[in-house]
Amino acid sequence: MKLISWNVNGIRAIMKKNFSDFLLEVKPDVLCLQEVKISESSKNDANLDFPGYTEYWNCAKRPGYSGTAILVREDILQPLKVANGFGAAKFDDEGRTQIAEFKDFYLVNCYFPNSNSELSRLDYKIEFNESLQKHLKKLEEKKPIVICGDFNVAHLDIDLARPKENRGSAGFTPEECAWMTNFLGAGFIDSYRALNGDKVQYTWWSYRAGARERNVGWRIDYFCTSKKLLKKLKNAQILDKIVGSDHCPVVLEL
Repeated sequence: MKLISWNVNGIRAIMKKNFSDFLLEVKPDVLCLQEVKISESSKNDANLDFPGYTEYWNCAKRPGYSGTAILVREDILQPLKVANGFGAAKFDDEGRTQIAEFKDFYLVNCYFPNSNSELSRLDYKIEFNESLQKHLKKLEEKKPIVICGDFNVAHLDIDLARPKENRGSAGFTPEECAWMTNFLGAGFIDSYRALNGDKVQYTWWSYRAGARERNVGWRIDYFCTSKKLLKKLKNAQILDKIVGSDHCPVVLEL
């Protein structure tokens, strides 16, 4: 099974670029999208169409903000159930989390909060992270977990081009990095690191100063899994040549 996660930074914007070609060429079995930036009413008006895929949407209450979606190929086994959010209104209203239950595992699509340039949402983000982690550990008692998305944190120095200059900045604060260390220590695997060691690739680049052209980026998009799935991990990739967003897609094959 080929799973792909991509923060598209606006589904309407990326549909005007290469998104349809990407679907045809890469052919993911399941595609998890973050930051779709579309309301339920606008989605209906936009006449979005993804031939061959079943769509599951979680739009934020605030129009044009956040939001997630899961596309599942119609010719593979569909989820038994897809739930939006994890039962906490203060987090669920922003459309950040979807939990798809498949026969053998839970797939969690998540757009983690950004702590913001002045760290005004750092406390909110850490509370979100800790609440979600507790929920995942409860789910894990039933089935193993695959969680993907924009985690909005570069875990280690190797995960961003300029760690010294960015230490303490949003996405690389001690609090965020410590949470990621705790999350992995609680029984989850960073699939890219598990299969690629210390290989340096990034998943997000600022639009400023030609950062992508110079590959001054951050790895903030992940596929993490329960340790029980370690032997099932076949391939983990970063498709950093795919453009259309300030993020690129990441891949996990099980």
